Amino acid sequence: MDIPIFILAALLVHCVFLVSIFDIYFSSPLVHGMTPQQTPLPPPAKRLVLFVADGLRADSLYELNSNGTAQAPYLRGILENNGSWGISHTRVPTESRPGHVALIAGFYEDVSAVAKGWKENPVEFDSVFNESKYTWSWGSPDILPMFAKGATGDHVYTFCYTAESEDFGAQDAAKLDIWVFDHVKSFFNSSRSNQTLFSALNEEKVVLFLHLLGIDTNGHAHRPNSREYKENIKKVDEGVEEIASIIDHFYGNDGKTAFILTSDHGMTDWGSHGAGHPSETLTPLIVWGAGINYPQKVTSQFFEDNFLKEWKLENLKRLDVNQADIAPLMASLIGVPFPLNSVGTLPLEYLNNSAHFKAESMFTNAVQILEQFKVKMSQKKENTLSFLFTPFKPLSESEQINFLKKIRLYIQQQKYNEAVSLCKTLINLALEGLSYYHTYDRLFLGLSIAMSFVGWTTYVILVIIKTHTNLTKTVPTNNKKSTVLFYGFAFAGMIIAFFLLIQTCPWTYYVYCLLPVPVWYAVVREIPVIQDLATNVLSLHIGQSIGFLLVCILGIEILVFSFFYRSALTVGLLVFAGWPVITQLWVQAKTRALIWTLLCVLLAIFPLMPVVGREPNIPLVIAAGLLTLLISCFSLANKYRNNEDLKVYFYQMLSIALSTYVVSSTHDSLKNKLGLPVLNQIISWMILVSSPVLLLLSPTFLFQRLFSILLSLMSTYLLLSTGYEALFPLVLFGLMFVWINMEQEALQRYGLSLKPKLAVFNFAYAVDITQFRELHLDDVRRSFFFVFFIVTAFFGTGNIASINSFDPASVYCFLTVFSPFMMGGLLVLKVVIPFVLVSCAFEAVQVTTQLSSKSLFLIVLVISDIMALHFFFLVKDYGSWLDIGTSISHYVLVMSLTIFMMLMNGLAQLLTTQRLELPRRTKHHSM
Repeated sequence: MDIPIFILAALLVHCVFLVSIFDIYFSSPLVHGMTPQQTPLPPPAKRLVLFVADGLRADSLYELNSNGTAQAPYLRGILENNGSWGISHTRVPTESRPGHVALIAGFYEDVSAVAKGWKENPVEFDSVFNESKYTWSWGSPDILPMFAKGATGDHVYTFCYTAESEDFGAQDAAKLDIWVFDHVKSFFNSSRSNQTLFSALNEEKVVLFLHLLGIDTNGHAHRPNSREYKENIKKVDEGVEEIASIIDHFYGNDGKTAFILTSDHGMTDWGSHGAGHPSETLTPLIVWGAGINYPQKVTSQFFEDNFLKEWKLENLKRLDVNQADIAPLMASLIGVPFPLNSVGTLPLEYLNNSAHFKAESMFTNAVQILEQFKVKMSQKKENTLSFLFTPFKPLSESEQINFLKKIRLYIQQQKYNEAVSLCKTLINLALEGLSYYHTYDRLFLGLSIAMSFVGWTTYVILVIIKTHTNLTKTVPTNNKKSTVLFYGFAFAGMIIAFFLLIQTCPWTYYVYCLLPVPVWYAVVREIPVIQDLATNVLSLHIGQSIGFLLVCILGIEILVFSFFYRSALTVGLLVFAGWPVITQLWVQAKTRALIWTLLCVLLAIFPLMPVVGREPNIPLVIAAGLLTLLISCFSLANKYRNNEDLKVYFYQMLSIALSTYVVSSTHDSLKNKLGLPVLNQIISWMILVSSPVLLLLSPTFLFQRLFSILLSLMSTYLLLSTGYEALFPLVLFGLMFVWINMEQEALQRYGLSLKPKLAVFNFAYAVDITQFRELHLDDVRRSFFFVFFIVTAFFGTGNIASINSFDPASVYCFLTVFSPFMMGGLLVLKVVIPFVLVSCAFEAVQVTTQLSSKSLFLIVLVISDIMALHFFFLVKDYGSWLDIGTSISHYVLVMSLTIFMMLMNGLAQLLTTQRLELPRRTKHHSM
């Protein structure tokens, strides 16, 4: 197979592996076609006010200040004297969009919805707002429109500030919340002179939604433990008190208003969210007003966390809910139908109402969830061949009728507690059944992907052995046999496709189930190679083969382990430090071996450093910039002779100096709440755009080109750094450069005397195919080094194996106004820069050790695929949200790394071999 075709096939296969995880574990749970269910009794409230303090952690609201006073005095007073409180447990991904969908629509959006866009609805869904008579909402343009868009009719009104207001570098993000409070006040004032609005506000089933983004923005900009974040909580507390008082006054204190304050998600100590850490999944819930229980005094209550003691709330009953439970609570308070797709269970302990009302509400809740179960079951039944369909036994049709009859009878006999308990059982069974049908195809899809994985890895190993080693003889192909094979596999593919067609499966199922066919066809075609290989391996020393295999397994396990414990990389690097001693290389090149050992030990410190939760340390970034300039001056004295090259070099040094200045002045400006200076922003974007161009203008001699790559990448990396990670590329580059030299020494042990002089080695003239050699076992070690350095490049800069490991402060030199995709892109660039350094060094290693880039790259592919297969089996969607979030993150990360490595392979070739020639000025000719 040609190299470009092979790389394209590898990319496609790995993209399928990456996407499959979302189809198998996290597809959309929505079904359509249910009938709305409403409690038949009159509701306790006419209207509901929902405050969502975006990004507010439970502990930040409930804990007391060091002097014993409350963070939010008004809300503290409410939960102690007037209402009920607890913790609302959110789910992964802890982002604003899925959080609001869970609160207002009552279901958990699939993980992929985050990627489909924050503002639009990838799927249509019902919500409490949609079921209300009128909803007025104020707040962020990222959240409000999606509920107005999903609503039928035009009874959901939104009032948003501009997207530019969401500025992390602004004077104070609390102004976003003050904007909301001011607009609500003027709204009620203007309604007195607007008869239409006044009568609409006095209707029943009205919702007022206040989305308060200030806390989230301040948390991103300054961290949740900052003064700004805490001050913002105080301002929200004062605002809630004022709005509650205005609303009560407007309605003449009629006691028909219910209030709910909660949050969509929390936030890590370093100001990010998205994964499943308790700081992200525990949010506050305070409910008071019409139909809500007063505080319940208790002598003791048990929770696994120790928060009650810390918050001095041991004697007030804490009522925890799942985030989706808040939607049915809102629906029952104002008497609207429960949202059709809601999977929440009504938290009865919050309600202060008759036992009859509670039983009827619970019955409505049970029927509404059962409706979804029925639709899901009939869909699955229609799309599955009858002899293959296995129904969910505990809720057969007769069981359903039985449950509903019993509950109705209990309510008629006024045995309300029994009715409620039976409703809860029915809800749990219906949710189990929903999950059962939702994950019905998981086993067979998972097996298909696992088969493809194993087949693909086997195929790549065979390609390596067949084309790059002398372990097999070239076996003549038997055309007759291969034709039979081809038709056999084609027939199997047709049968699979036919089965999927009968069951009207989605097109993605065809991809997952048919992928093993061509992959295994490619493997089976190589059976002669396998037979030949088996004969050869048996003639080798068995002890040696087993030893080699064990070392490979141990190496891969260390890499897998490093995803859970970054310190595993430190252990690995310390072993690397001893490599010259183990292999006698230090005898050949003492100085190089010493520098190698020293740099390995230096790099080993980085995985032990604190993760992204660190405080910004700008002096370290400036020090990294100055150190880069110092190294540049030193190498300038030694290496450069040509005037044109010197110019390029000076421009690159100027970029480094400018980056150092911009980082310093931007962070000073943000510290003084002056925002991001426009000049700094322009310089940052210019450096980002110009650095790759400058790189391609430099000469293609090995040292000069690699050093130019470092300077270009470093100028951008400094702009994206906030602390010690700015020093990381320097140490990494030092080690990579010594690695290239060490590999030269290692080659001599194989008696390859064609050793090119590194000093005059030119990338542009490197590709002489006749000089390529076959693979040795030592090349497996080279490939392993590369994968190890790539993983170190990710974890060494303070990242953790999680979606939330990125610090938004990194992008403040480029932009401070919230823009998820632009910020995400810059954060990905920050992660990629160390990868590019490692990939370019690996390219140099391949070329200087006379190997075709394909052969080592294939070994790299095998190593990373074995790691990916590990994480594929470790993915889970049960247990704590921390475990679930981590398991998805690990798999997505390792698959992304593999895809990145393929792209990096091509990028490294481009960056090392290509050169832009500027037109030279000559004295006597005009164009």
